[in-house]
Amino acid sequence: MSDLREYINKLRHDFSKSTLSEKEVDKDPIKQFEKWFKQAVDAKVNEPNAMVVSTVGEHNKPSSRILLLRNFSDQGFVFYTNYHSKKGKDIEQNPFACLNFFWPELERQVRIEGKLVKQNDKDSDLYFASRPRTSQLGAWVSQQSEVLKNRKDLDENYSALEKKYEGKEIPRPPFWGGFELKPESFEFWQGRPSRLHDRIRYTMEFEKWGIERLYP
Repeated sequence: MSDLREYINKLRHDFSKSTLSEKEVDKDPIKQFEKWFKQAVDAKVNEPNAMVVSTVGEHNKPSSRILLLRNFSDQGFVFYTNYHSKKGKDIEQNPFACLNFFWPELERQVRIEGKLVKQNDKDSDLYFASRPRTSQLGAWVSQQSEVLKNRKDLDENYSALEKKYEGKEIPRPPFWGGFELKPESFEFWQGRPSRLHDRIRYTMEFEKWGIERLYP
């Protein structure tokens, strides 16, 4: 164990792949995100839409988990979940959250903070219908974040549900759907040598995005 701690302590990586200037970024953070996201896709980043979603729930305790971004536009950033899950309960108590994308292959990170609102039923229905059938069944059978006594119960419930909907269309569970984060601030982080990273922040000011550089 001591060898492992020593290894962790000595881990070093100097970032040097690119730079980021407040004079060069797009004035619209959504367009800047789209540009970086496309570059992440072109660079074959592993699951570029994977993001850390951080929420704060009961007793002001933070909680984070990895989810997949499923859509984004000028209106916001969309992900899907069980509304009765830990994150769903957190959001019900406190709708503000942070999304964090990390693309190590490009030495880049993007943080997006804002308020979450439930997606309308029509759009959630459309996305649910596009999911693989196995994932649709999984959404029904999982009481997400609740205690599961044993794996056997989960597998048996899945098999029973599979038979129930054999040859039938699977409807979206009423407790499952989308959340859309309405962005209030963005931070684009580009790794630089000597830990003197580039950090460009966008904040909404009088219905316009202000751009500023932060100390690394």
